[in-house]
Amino acid sequence: MPSLKAIRKRIGSVKNTRKITRAMKMVAAAKLRRAQDAIIAARPYAAALSTVVSELAEVAGSDAHPLFEDRKGKRTAIVAFTSDRGLAGAFNANVVKRVEAFVANELPADSEVSLRLIGRKGNQYFARRNGNITSYDPAATGATALAISGDTAHRIVDDFVEKRVDRVFVVYNEFKSAITQAVVIKQILPVVAEATSTGASAGRPDYSYEPGKEELLARLVPLYLQIGLYRAALESIAGEFGARMSAMESATNNAGEMISKMTLDYNRARQASITKELLEIIGGAEALKG
Repeated sequence: MPSLKAIRKRIGSVKNTRKITRAMKMVAAAKLRRAQDAIIAARPYAAALSTVVSELAEVAGSDAHPLFEDRKGKRTAIVAFTSDRGLAGAFNANVVKRVEAFVANELPADSEVSLRLIGRKGNQYFARRNGNITSYDPAATGATALAISGDTAHRIVDDFVEKRVDRVFVVYNEFKSAITQAVVIKQILPVVAEATSTGASAGRPDYSYEPGKEELLARLVPLYLQIGLYRAALESIAGEFGARMSAMESATNNAGEMISKMTLDYNRARQASITKELLEIIGGAEALKG
């Protein structure tokens, strides 16, 4: 059995760790509230813009804008959002596993896959595995999310227009609640009409464009891509804080259980030491009587 000094030292170490995990949980909870407010505010605008562009894409046809062109090529780009730091449970592992599963199971075997990574953890993972990384940016924050999304949107548009890639997908953790995130993979190029609640396209009105169709779509489609990536960044930020808060709460609870168990072991060892000393004293007294 470990000595009393070793057990006391171990208890002190775990108590210090519990203080750190509890503080990290509180920090993540405070940041989560702000991130949650940001994503709740962004979702309606992103959803409305997606609906407008989807309906225009279906009505206008694939020749109305270069980003509507559906090419049957084998070059695929994936934009993946992860975090810069760990201690967030399976937050980052879920994204990289989904990317690997998508490439292995849902793309043709001869596909040429390139990666545009946002977040240090994803970059470290795929760099160690010699992934075809086209670009890397630090994980988005509330202050940098819009700028990073805009830069990434310009890059993938240039790649698509210049036919360096034929399809582009985005992978990120969608924020559901403080304890739940769902990995989402979505095609963003070429732009395709999404299913909406309005029913079949036959029931939709025929649009007249003012200004011209080309000018309108030239403004809306790049904005649609940027806002789509911006929403993915905000979802990832909120999901990271939720995952970290949950992970730190579990770590804090586990530290408490360890402290309780080690305190019990300490008391047992201390009692055994006291009993041993008493027996030695009694034994010595009996020897003196004899």
